[in-house]
Amino acid sequence: MRIARLFRMTAERGTHVGREQRGEGPGGEAGIELARMLRRWWEEAESPPGSGRRPTQQALALKLGIDQTTLSRYLNVERPSTAPLQVVETLHALLRAPAEELEQARKLRHRALRENTRRQATGGGGERLAPMADEAVSTALEQESDPAAGSGERRAPGRPGFRRLRPVLIAGAVALAFAAGMAVQERYVSPGHSSAAGAAGEGAPQGMAPLEWPVLYMAKEDYYTRGRVLQYLLNAHGFTVRTDGFFRQDTKDAVMEFQQRQGLPADGKVGRKTWPELVKEVGHGSGRFEVRAVQELLDNVGNGGTEVTGRFTSATAEDVRAFQRSEHLPVTGKVDVDTWLALLVRQSPPSKAPAYQRSAGTLPTTPA
Repeated sequence: MRIARLFRMTAERGTHVGREQRGEGPGGEAGIELARMLRRWWEEAESPPGSGRRPTQQALALKLGIDQTTLSRYLNVERPSTAPLQVVETLHALLRAPAEELEQARKLRHRALRENTRRQATGGGGERLAPMADEAVSTALEQESDPAAGSGERRAPGRPGFRRLRPVLIAGAVALAFAAGMAVQERYVSPGHSSAAGAAGEGAPQGMAPLEWPVLYMAKEDYYTRGRVLQYLLNAHGFTVRTDGFFRQDTKDAVMEFQQRQGLPADGKVGRKTWPELVKEVGHGSGRFEVRAVQELLDNVGNGGTEVTGRFTSATAEDVRAFQRSEHLPVTGKVDVDTWLALLVRQSPPSKAPAYQRSAGTLPTTPA
């Protein structure tokens, strides 16, 4: 009888461990629910709205400041999602998920974190390698949800006292928090990205050079988005310049006149002294030229996805916030000088000729 009972207990324990490893049992239920919710948000999203196309994971990962593999892991419904709360909230905004589901997602994230902490304290996988630690974590979680729990009840004989274990729990929590902080830092601070202070050239993080304004001057080649942005900004200051990306004589003349107005050396080159005077803070109610410049820069970052309309919509503001998060800038939804600098630096030539070059018609002029 004892042998049969032993075999039965072993089999049950093996089933329990297998379920935990697949995220089906205790410790994985909230994470699985969260993964399913995030996946549904992504599958039901359209970018731009009404297009019938959902945003690619690569584009989303870029806006979140993480790699695509990490995002795919968060959206994998076969395993508990470990997406940080910031990622959950940003995905909710980017994918325009139902407003009422944000709080539900936050609660699932909180539960998943607690369950994951419990698994780590018990040796992971469900096999209890540290029974005393498991008992302590369970007691701490009960007191977290009900502060009065355990305060007036008599302790059962043989059970470890929470007060005696409190120093151990505090030390463990600090260690876990430090490790989690390091992981988040490595995930969100990628090489080559700087903070707002670094972008402005004031106190850049150690080991990372501050961002530098690109230099544009009269030349034969197409400057692509940067050139068009320069021309939009000149139009925003009252000049009439064709916005085709080519820095020709008309653009140079406008730049020199602008520099004279601002008391700058009128050399016709646009660099670290001229850009800060040209750019304007852009937000709701801004003019069509500067708004279009911002939208073109956002659309040319990564896989893009920003509509270029000349109207600063709520979708544009959210794209600005997503970019600011990825660059570790203050998340305001408004384009200040630091955001302009980061946007201009992160541009790259298109992989193929842009639409305005492929057109059989005339080169584009300023927007109506």
